[in-house]
Amino acid sequence: MARSTTRGQAFGPQGRPPGSAEHYAALRDSPDFRELRARFRRFVFPMTAAFLAWYLLYVVCSAWARDFMGSKLVGVVNVAFVFGLLQFVSTFLIAWLYARHARSTLDPLADRVARDADARRTGRGEA
Repeated sequence: MARSTTRGQAFGPQGRPPGSAEHYAALRDSPDFRELRARFRRFVFPMTAAFLAWYLLYVVCSAWARDFMGSKLVGVVNVAFVFGLLQFVSTFLIAWLYARHARSTLDPLADRVARDADARRTGRGEA
């Protein structure tokens, strides 16, 4: 194994010290890391846009559709109250969906990226 040490700092087979810009650039350019970022973005960006649109609808209706928002549904419960509760429900739903997505899709890939980074750091598996 082509591993050397200078002043107590380990170098990988290609001479990149762990923690160096080249070390992180190699990690960043790895296919697994790029896939991890792409999977994260495919979930987060659409979900964020959907939630912001839903929240904006609530705000816009509260500001400009006061009669609609004030419509009574049952007793003193009106549309604004139901919309407000649904904001909380949608927040918890998104958090649950993200946790499920992360557990099934992101975490296994993140573990593989972490193992690869550790192997690169110790010079045991640098590509």
